[in-house]
This record gives sequence, C-alpha cells and structure tokens, in this order.
Amino acid sequence: MTQTGQPRDDSPAGEGRVHHKLGLRENWWQFSLFTIITLLIGMTIGVERVALPPLAQHAFGVTSVLYIVSFIAAFGLVKSVMNLVAGRLSDRRGRKGILLAGWAFAIPYALIIIFATAWWQVIIANLFLGVNQALTWTMSVTAKIDLVGPVNRGLAVGIDESAGYVGVGVGGFLAGLLVTSYGLRPTPYLLVLGVVVIGVLVTLGPAKETLPFAHSESMGSGPDAKVHPAQPAPKLTRLGVYMSWHDRSMLAVCQAGFINKFADSLVAAFFPLFLLRRGVSVAEVGLLVGIYAWVWGFGQVASGALADRIGRKFPITVGTFLISGGLAVFVGASSHALWYLAVILMGAGMALVYPNLITTVGDTADPKWRGGALGVYRLWRDGGYAVGPLVLGGVAVFAGVSVAIWVGTVLVGLSGLILLLLFKETDPKRRKHEPAWRTHPEWVAPRA
Repeated sequence: MTQTGQPRDDSPAGEGRVHHKLGLRENWWQFSLFTIITLLIGMTIGVERVALPPLAQHAFGVTSVLYIVSFIAAFGLVKSVMNLVAGRLSDRRGRKGILLAGWAFAIPYALIIIFATAWWQVIIANLFLGVNQALTWTMSVTAKIDLVGPVNRGLAVGIDESAGYVGVGVGGFLAGLLVTSYGLRPTPYLLVLGVVVIGVLVTLGPAKETLPFAHSESMGSGPDAKVHPAQPAPKLTRLGVYMSWHDRSMLAVCQAGFINKFADSLVAAFFPLFLLRRGVSVAEVGLLVGIYAWVWGFGQVASGALADRIGRKFPITVGTFLISGGLAVFVGASSHALWYLAVILMGAGMALVYPNLITTVGDTADPKWRGGALGVYRLWRDGGYAVGPLVLGGVAVFAGVSVAIWVGTVLVGLSGLILLLLFKETDPKRRKHEPAWRTHPEWVAPRA
C-alpha cells in the first residue's frame, strides 16, 4: 500500500498506475536501505586502493609506474561505458535487477586476484570490478534521487556519496590492517566476498524497486513537473550530444567530473607509490587514504545540504580549487603532518564537489530520462579513471611521480576556471534560466 492508501505497483511497468509520495521523510526506510547498500559498494573499491599497488611490486615484481596504474585505467574504461548502459537500461527495466547483476560481477573480481599468477590477470579482474561499481553505484544513487524527488535532492545525493566514501575509507583502512597482519592475499579479498554476500541479501530482501517513484515525479508529484510535462526519452546519442555540448552548464559539469577522477586516480595509485618510496608503511598509507575518503565521505552530507540552501555553483567551484590546493600541498611537502593536512584538504574539496555535480544532473534532466542523463555524466566522469592514469602514468615514466602529481594539480585548477566561466546555477529555487532542453526541445526530442 502507498501512504495515500492506494495499491502499490513497484514493477517498472507500473508507470501511470499510482502516484508515489516523494520525499526523504516519507521514504526514510527504503532510503536507509539504499544508503547501507552504497556503504557496502564503497567498501568493495576501498580494499583495492590500499591492497593492489603493493601487490604489484611485492607479488608480481612490477616496477613500471605505468604498468602498475594500468589496473585503474582498465577499471575506469569499463566503468565509464557501463555507467552509460546501466543508466539507460534502468529507465526501461528498473533499478533493482541491474543492482543485483552488479553485485554478481564482484565475485570473479575477488577470486581472480586471489588466484592470480601474473599482473595481467589482476588487470582482467579490474574489468569485472568496473562493471560491479558501474551497475551498483549508478543504481544506488539513482534510487535515492527517485525516492526524494526535487526537494532536498542535494542532501539526498550528499548522504548517498557520504555513505559510499565512508565505505571506501573503511575498506581501505581494514585492507591496510589485514595486509599488515596476514599478507597481501587472500584476506583482503575474502573481505570483499563477505561484503558482496551482505549486499546481495539486502538487495534481494527488503530493498524495493524505485522506478515508479521517478514516474510519479514525471506525472506531477512535484511542482516542477506540473508546470513542465514530461518529455519523451531522447535517443542515447542525442542525449550524449546534449549533455556534452548543447547545454554548456552540463558540459562544464561533465569536464569537472572527468578531471575530478584525474585527481582521485592520483590518490588511488600515485599517492601509495609516492609514500612507499619515502619509507611510509602500508598501514599508514591505508590510514592516509582512509582519512581522505572519510573527510570526503562525512563532508558530503553537509555539502549536499549546503547546496540546497545556497545553490550548486559555489560549493562545486570552491571545492575544485580546494582539491588543486590539496594536491599542491601533498606533492610539495616532505613531512607526515603536511601529508595529513593535504589529504584533509583534498577530502574537503571532494566533499564539496562530488555529490553536487550529480545533483546538477538531477536538477537538469527530466525524470523520464534522468537515468540516461546520469549515465552520460558518469561516462564522462569515470572516463577520467580510464584516461587519467595513462596520461599521468606516462608523465611519471618520463619525469617522475612528483611531476605527474603537479600536472594533475594544474589540470584540476584549470577545471575550476572552466566552471567559473561556463556553469550556470541549476538549483530549481535559484536558477535564472530554464534547462537548455526546455528552451531548445529539438535538442532532446526524438527524431521524426
């Protein structure tokens, strides 16, 4: 039953049969379940960030920086493409089934690494992890946006991303402890398998399909939808061109997500190499990576709520410059205290940027094709994982890891300038311009 007393139809095909109440308070139980799911998803990727770079050197004798960071490029390539596929499919088939499929891909990832005898097998394993993260995380954040509707959207995404990156920090910290106590394999990846089992049980059990909530929003459950009727879903190619070029605010958002992953790939692959070469223990590397993720994670709740009150542009732009500053402090420092300061600055910047970039897409897209729009954005964003490690790894080969981090610092700073110039406020309560697709419907309309 719905809260209005009508029968509930939670199937994707249930569009048009019932209006579902939207809101964080109205759907707190389902929202909480998907938050737990996001925490578990973050733990899965957190293990890799600490356990894999030393595995390359100590288990497989890999010394090439470019070869070591190739696992992130493989991960990012698959994740970015599967984000696009998952977002589009979820608009047609629903969120829950794709989420379950995503959990299944984490199992071969863990097993391949446990039994791997060569580094190329680890790279193959990361293809499975990329699919896992794309399907699960895309669905978990989309589900939360479905449940809350247009009100408090920033807070909802902030909570989602907070849970995920707290999970990344927990996974990284636990991996560091497990590696120190029991070795590089298999214990950290047994932790991954345990997390997957819990995730499957929660998803199969109490978690519900949320696509009908998006349909309710598009049919008029919110004030924005009443004024602007839902539009037909555009072709994926048209949606990609719209997000990447026609709407200059979305272009700015997409490039910001792309460069954001350059910065995050530095933390995932280059920071451990940088620190290990300076005699820092694996346990302390895990702690530094964990602090970065925890500041990022916990800060996103406040950041999302802040964006609901002052708009999206200020926190996104300030946060981008803060990330660049944190990178500069890290690479320019030679003391433990400054390294801790640097990861705190970077985590705070990520907290301001990361959830609010997603929220801008939720602000802009029609609920009918929001999953596809989020998929396009996440294609761009996680494409940074595919390109960043290769570009920065190439710089590291010829000029050193420190120079690669400096290059990342400059690129993030330039991304902030692009946001200043192109990005227009998208918060429905504060924007001065309608989304570009409303003034130019031909940009997203299906061709006749």
